[in-house]
Order: sequence, then structure tokens, then C-alpha cells
Amino acid sequence: MRVLGLMSGTSLDGLDMAYVDFDDDNPAFYVILQAETLPYSASMRKKLEQAYELEGEALLRLHTEYGKFLGRKVKEFLYRHDLPAPDIVASHGQTVYHRPESRMTFQLGSGAHLAAECGIDTVCDFRIQDVALGGQGAPLVPVGDKLLFADYPYCLNLGGFANISFDNERNQRIAYDIVPANIVLNYYARLKGKEYDENGRMAARGKIHQALLSRLDALPYFSRSIPKSLGWEFVEEHVLPLIDSYGLPVEDVLRTYTEHIARQIGKNVSQGKMLVTGGGAFNEFLMDRIRHYAAAEVIIPDKTLVMFKEALIFALLGYLKMKNQINVLKSVTGAQTDHVAGIFYPAPPQKK
Repeated sequence: MRVLGLMSGTSLDGLDMAYVDFDDDNPAFYVILQAETLPYSASMRKKLEQAYELEGEALLRLHTEYGKFLGRKVKEFLYRHDLPAPDIVASHGQTVYHRPESRMTFQLGSGAHLAAECGIDTVCDFRIQDVALGGQGAPLVPVGDKLLFADYPYCLNLGGFANISFDNERNQRIAYDIVPANIVLNYYARLKGKEYDENGRMAARGKIHQALLSRLDALPYFSRSIPKSLGWEFVEEHVLPLIDSYGLPVEDVLRTYTEHIARQIGKNVSQGKMLVTGGGAFNEFLMDRIRHYAAAEVIIPDKTLVMFKEALIFALLGYLKMKNQINVLKSVTGAQTDHVAGIFYPAPPQKK
């Protein structure tokens, strides 16, 4: 089965696209045939950044627009790389609202419009069923960690948020968001006119503000038991106001917050190999600080896997959905049961 996985994270780096060929009987045997990140235009990024502020008709209008946008980008990707249409497209969408405690979540990007635009069967909305079943709706990647990367005791993703998955003593997969990561670092890098702090150079020039670091580490989320997950709301309500209350230079903010990320990750791992993927894996200064605090051996794989692991795993979630096999684990999300998530939208009939 060939699946095109689409992933857009909270850091809004761009749309990740991974065209994956899975063995029909065992998805652990797979090949990423082509992968690419499509940067967002300034106007699209602004729309996505501000989507959480929209209500009613305006939100639905953007939901439709972004679904059509995804469909167009699928067609362009296939044409650009001379690839045949995949069996399905599996789309994460863009999370703009995540309140699992109220059993609500919303991923922008209409699957119906995506399928209509590209003419390919589409699976999307992987989170909503889990939230309805009392789960966190996140993280969803751990089922892929368990099926595809079983050789690593820990799998850490450093994207907008740092999240981790591993098997507990009962051989159950557990996973959770550890700490906001690139979503905060990039926010402050943009105040200096940079999309991100390349290799953590600005952070490396800064000084740790101990009082701020202590208060960040003391935020109640970090002592909560699992399952737990994070969204932009947490950053907006708790992290940014706390940081800004100190009025520090950007370099000191980045230095302090990098230390905070590394300390929180270190508290959540012990001995063994840890596979690290996501954009944060390219931040050399952050990785040095993680190695300082973490007992685990840090393994950074090849660049394709670092950049496209989440798109690969959303392709896997689509594969499992079409096979009617479990793709969300209650041990991870806290839902009532393991289940098969995703909403299927068939391609429109071909015109005669």
C-alpha cells in the first residue's frame, strides 16, 4: 500500500509530505520513496497562526480553504516528482484548538475538500474519536514508534512540543508531551527577525536567568501524572506571560528556555538508546544540553527520518485505518479503549 502522509506541526515550519510504500502484510517493512517540506507563504502562515482566534463562519471558511490548499499541494507534489497517485492520502491537518479535558479538539483542513481537490481517497481527523472516548487525542505517533522503531527504548520528537514514547514495565506503550519546545524558541527567534535560532547560536550567547528557570520548571504541568498533552493554549496562557514578565534580552530568554527544555527531557529518561527526531534535532546547542541532562544515549538518525518521521507515521496511521487495525493506544492517550481512528473520505467518482 502506498500512502502519502501529510504533517503540519505547531511550529508551522511548513507542510511535511512523505510518500511511503508499506509492505501489504507488515508495515514495519517500508520505504520512503520521496519526502519534501513545503514552506508556507507568509500569508498562509499568518492565517494558520491566527486560526485559533477565529469563530464560526470565519473558521469554517479557513477549514475549507486549507483543505483545498492541501489537495492542490498533493497534486503538485506528485507531478513534481513524477509519482503515481498513492492508494490514500493521510492528513494530520493543523491543530488549532485542543481541549481534551472538555472532550474537544479541532484539526484544520477539511478532508472532504482535500479528497475532492486531489481526487485521491483521504483519511484525516485522527484525534477527535480519541477525545470523544475520554483520551487526550495526543500523542498519536507512539503506535508508529512501537511498530517501526522497536529497537529504541525511547523515541523523542523535538518539534513544536517535545514528546516521548516508551514501553513501561508491563510492555504497554506510554507517551506524553514533555515540554513546549520549538514553538517557544521560534517565537522569540522571530523577535530578532529569524525564523528559528540556527544551531542554537543566539541561545549559546545568552545567560541563564536562574529565577525564570526555576519558575518554568515549577509549572504544575510538569508534576502532573500521565496521560497528558500540551497545546498552544498552555504556551499562551502560562509560558509566554511568565517569560515576558522578566523583560530579558532575547538571547537570555533563549538560553534559559533551552536549559528548561533539556532539564525536563532529562527528568523523563533513564538508561538506553533514545531516537531523536524533529527539527530540534538540528539544534546543536539544544542537543548538547539534552546530552548533559539525559542518561540515555542520544541517537540522531539520517536527515530524512529526522525531518519526516511524523509524516511517515501519519502515513502509517492511514495504512492501519484502511486495514481496520488499531492505530491509537489507550495506554498512551488514556481513552476508554484502543481503537481505529480517522475519518475516511473517498475520492470523487471519475467523470466519464
